[in-house]
Amino acid sequence: IEMMAAGAADYDLARFGMEVFRNSPRQADLMIVAGRVSQKMAPVLRQVYDQMMEPKWVISMGVCASTGGMFNNYAIVQGVDQIVPVDVYAPGCPPSPETLMHAILTLHEQIRTGEIMKRREAGLPGITASTTGLWTPEVPVSVRLGTPK
Repeated sequence: IEMMAAGAADYDLARFGMEVFRNSPRQADLMIVAGRVSQKMAPVLRQVYDQMMEPKWVISMGVCASTGGMFNNYAIVQGVDQIVPVDVYAPGCPPSPETLMHAILTLHEQIRTGEIMKRREAGLPGITASTTGLWTPEVPVSVRLGTPK
């Protein structure tokens, strides 16, 4: 729901050129993993990631995707970063549309500065898209269209 809300009029991902959700991994450059991943789905998720063309990026959206959720269960992967390399972690349970947009903008900034490639080459983990002291980071005022309802 939060991902759909981020693409709606209040948040308008289209102004960043991100309004198109692709059904084929061969046409996508960003994978957003939302929710828990079961052990049975782990190979499928990896296969989809492998089918994506380079350069490809991954955002782990929410606590369930990042850590497997609040309950440790043998049937659930304890973090999607065990399957695919995660570039940005979007915190929250569930993360708000502002948090998702902040994660995408953080990814954009990391790509623009080349920092993300340095992190990959060094084998460092992804970064958490959060602002110190804020529970839910907002989209910067300079890129926000209107106040969310």
